[in-house]
Parts: sequence; structure tokens; C-alpha cells
Amino acid sequence: MMPPAPPAAPLRADCIGDSAGGLTFDVAARENTGDALLVLRRRGADGDDAADTVSLPLAPAAEGRLRAALPSSVPLPEGRWDAYARLSGGGARRLVPGVTDLRSLAERTPSGLLGHVAVRIPYATRQGNLTVRSWLRAPHAEAVELRLAEGGLTVRGRVYGTQLAPGAYAELRARPGEGWGDGVRRLDVSAERTEFAFTVPYDGLAPGLWDLWLRPAGDSGPAVRLARLLDDVADKNPVCTFPRARVRTPRGPVEAGPYYTRDNDLSLAVSPLEA
Repeated sequence: MMPPAPPAAPLRADCIGDSAGGLTFDVAARENTGDALLVLRRRGADGDDAADTVSLPLAPAAEGRLRAALPSSVPLPEGRWDAYARLSGGGARRLVPGVTDLRSLAERTPSGLLGHVAVRIPYATRQGNLTVRSWLRAPHAEAVELRLAEGGLTVRGRVYGTQLAPGAYAELRARPGEGWGDGVRRLDVSAERTEFAFTVPYDGLAPGLWDLWLRPAGDSGPAVRLARLLDDVADKNPVCTFPRARVRTPRGPVEAGPYYTRDNDLSLAVSPLEA
């Protein structure tokens, strides 16, 4: 009986981001490549829906290297997309990240003229594989700067794909089922063209998790989730940490501070303290 064939070595892909939000993948492959493809599959998708798979042709770029381009004009719905290479005569093989150059993403300022913001950031999973985190927000409210004070948080940001009306305001929404927070808190916003700022006082918040939203058109328009997307960090939660303030509230002392969720959305955590 023949011993089982050893598993194929993983294929390594270098990634380069461009100022328009596109990505280029350079795959190290020496096999007969024929009709080679780079395949992105959205994680958690059910079935074989074509909308959950994006195939990009891999063309020779240099000896032993194949190149695929994912321009910003190619739709990539929001989610996490696992990267594979399908070479001639073989099945899809998982890619692992090589050299990644995302400097242009950190310096990118979208125009917002398309009515949406598309962000794609390649990263290494816990297993060491290559995955692309994609966001598609229409419109988008970017959290540009957070200023922490003893009794609250000031947020400065910018909107894309929409305008700030005179009646614009921010909302704090208690997350259902988390702690004792309930309801919605409305916050005044100062606005100039596409830039906005508001302050969240901690002393009026019940313990729980609170999500931050912006209403650029006031009561006449939809709410937009605040997030920090326009840089090269795919998962800010373990990277961007903030000190927490201790504040007295009518319900007793609490500890409060901002954090980024798993989707890089901006939220507040308020925890009770012993009196």
C-alpha cells in the first residue's frame, strides 16, 4: 500500500495596497499554471452563491511569480474573504501572507463622490493564512480622533458619501441584552462641511455597552454607524486600547471608556464599580 502523498506546501502571496483602495497579489508558484485563478471566498457563506466568491485571473509577472489585481471598482461585499490559489490541474490551495505593503491605505482619503467607502485590508489569521477584511459603507462616518477626558469622550470625524445638515446629531444606543443600559441618548454635534465633533458625557450613562451613531441629516435621514476604517489595521480591538475613566453617576460609580468592536465600529463600555 502506497503511503499517502504529503500535503502540498502552502503558497505565499505578497500584497500591495494602492491609494484608490485596490489590492495586488503576487503569488510565488512554479507549477504549470495554465488557467490560474486567485479565489476569494466570503467566510460564513452558505452554499455556492456566486456573490460569495470572487475569482481573479493570475497572470505571469516574473519567473516563478503570478499576479492578480483586485481593483477598487470590483465589488467586494462587507465581510472576511479567505484567499486561495487554483493552479492548473489542481484544487484550490489556501494562501499564506508574504510581504505586505499597505502604506498607501494609511494615507488614503476617499472623495466620497461614489456615495460609499470601500476598504479592503489583507491580514494573517490566527492559523497564519491570508484573509481580506472588506468594508462597504454607504454612507460612512469615520472616527478620525478620540480625545479622552476625565468625565467624557470627544469624537472628531468626517463623513463620506453624504452631507451634514444643520440638524445633524449623534446618538448613543444601548446594546440590547448587555448590562442595564437602555434607550437612546441624543448628543449635539458641531459640523463644518464634512467634518463633525461631539462630546459624550459619561455621568449620564447606565452600565452596559453603548454604540455610537451619527445622523448627518438629523431626523429626516438614516443613522450611520461610527467606525475607524481608513488605515491599515484590520482588527483594531486588540491593538487600539484606551484608558477608562471613573465617574460618579446617579446609579453609583462606573468605569467608562471607548473601544473598537470586532468590525472596527466605535462603542463605549460602562462597568459598575463598588461604591
